[in-house]
Amino acid sequence: MKPNLLERLFHLRAAGTTAGREVVAGLGTFAAMVYCVAVNPAIMSNAGMDRASELTATCLIAIIASATMGLLANLPLGLAPAIGSNVVFAVVMVQQMGVPWPAALAIVCFTGIVFMILTVTGVRERMADGMPDCLRVGIQIAVGLTILFIGLRNAGFVVGNHTTLVTMGALSSPAVMLTFAGLILTPALVAAGVPGALIISIMALTLAGLFVPDGHGGTITRWPTRVFAMPVWPSATAFHLDPGYIFHNFFYVLPVIIFFLCTELFGTLANLLGIASAGGMLRPDGSVPNATRAFAADAAGTILGPVLGTAVVAVYLESVIGVQMGGRTGLVAVVIAFGFVAALFLWPLFMIIPPQATTPALVMVGILMFGAISRLDLKDMTQAVPAIMTFMFAVLTSNLLNGMAFGTFSYIVMNIAAGRWRGVSPTAWGLGAVMTVFFIVSMGMHH
Repeated sequence: MKPNLLERLFHLRAAGTTAGREVVAGLGTFAAMVYCVAVNPAIMSNAGMDRASELTATCLIAIIASATMGLLANLPLGLAPAIGSNVVFAVVMVQQMGVPWPAALAIVCFTGIVFMILTVTGVRERMADGMPDCLRVGIQIAVGLTILFIGLRNAGFVVGNHTTLVTMGALSSPAVMLTFAGLILTPALVAAGVPGALIISIMALTLAGLFVPDGHGGTITRWPTRVFAMPVWPSATAFHLDPGYIFHNFFYVLPVIIFFLCTELFGTLANLLGIASAGGMLRPDGSVPNATRAFAADAAGTILGPVLGTAVVAVYLESVIGVQMGGRTGLVAVVIAFGFVAALFLWPLFMIIPPQATTPALVMVGILMFGAISRLDLKDMTQAVPAIMTFMFAVLTSNLLNGMAFGTFSYIVMNIAAGRWRGVSPTAWGLGAVMTVFFIVSMGMHH
């Protein structure tokens, strides 16, 4: 009976795969993704959200979204809260813009609903085509570099300085040395092709941290009181949405809504294309099979995530690992969901992971996102300047929206100056208009 059920649900034979191979592929992707259970609660605690609740919410939404993707779209994709978007959520929206986190969750939920409507009506495909590629690349790299910087900062590897603004933490500090070791070790594991390299590096550094002093009489990693435990119901973060804020401050939060919509549109699209092409799963016309259902599963996660207390949910690029191991169907995604069920009960182990142990994983994620630069012709200044302004200004001003704004303005002005104004898409003009409004509104907010 079992194989027949699996065959009926996932069409394994048509995909040229076996149940065994799909299970192994699912475990491979899960091992590469599970770092989000360590990292996401740590990032969201920047927004003043409860870490234990966040951990449960992260696992629950990964279970629901991955299982939905497998059963609805029959694709081997793992979904979980997106590290990049969550950095924007916690650091940009809550810390810098001062949006209270319940309101910020409502904003994410709202973008999920808009994204679902755009998906079902088919507008999404038209919008995605109109976004200039240099800005897409610039935004992706900006998010990657932001993740990298926040990782280094949380570990104390990069610290503030009066003369140079930023500098390296003292090498005499054990925390900095542990991070330093991790930054050398983790890329080496990736280069050696070790499966689950990121979670292995997180585990190794967490273990090492048990023996490294923190300079305050304790150790960097604290011993867990227990290994297994019943999950904490995320009452501190679930069902706290505050939608009223959006209506009172619409123009102030509009650019963030646009940012989340852009990352939903292009991030998910880029990941889907990248993973499907790695597995030779694209249709003859270059499109992703069941793309609309895949986007709907993604949007459903982003609508439900904030209800439980996490921000944007996305397809993880790590899914490419399972695809490279031969995974081809939604059974992979269902196996990933079961992995997160196990993580729910092992939460005391994830709670002791120190920031020094997750930094190298974040740096590697940032570096992988930087790879998008190869899509640009850097000799063409009308491509290079907007992309590089987008990511450099985003990082140097610690504000993603500044980068998006300058990138968009330079793109429009340079194309007009080069006599190519007819080539500027309505999407780009629209983005320029939104960013202009954002600058005017945020100037008003600062006075």
